[in-house]
Amino acid sequence: MRNREIEQQIHDTAGRAGERVRDYANGASSSAQDLIERGRRRIRERFGSHGNDYRRQLSHAAEDFADEANYQYRRLRRQVNRHPAATVAIVAGTIGAFLLLRQAFRSRDED
Repeated sequence: MRNREIEQQIHDTAGRAGERVRDYANGASSSAQDLIERGRRRIRERFGSHGNDYRRQLSHAAEDFADEANYQYRRLRRQVNRHPAATVAIVAGTIGAFLLLRQAFRSRDED
């Protein structure tokens, strides 16, 4: 009975963590898309009919950046969907390492 409860808690935690990661990834993706669109508008306003080649290069670079961000987002989302427990472990390990480093550097500053 106890094993089932632990297993259910781990499953629930993994599900919640997966949802949070998806939410964060969606937010990051939409923020990146907004920044890219804003940048494109500024480039068009700034260069207008002048510097057509430069504008085209910047536009292609922005599109490449957006494609790469979109690819990484989809890749992260597949990882979360396939391995929610592993994702929780990675996130927990990262947070733990950050807290340990923070504690280590804080104690050095106090000495």
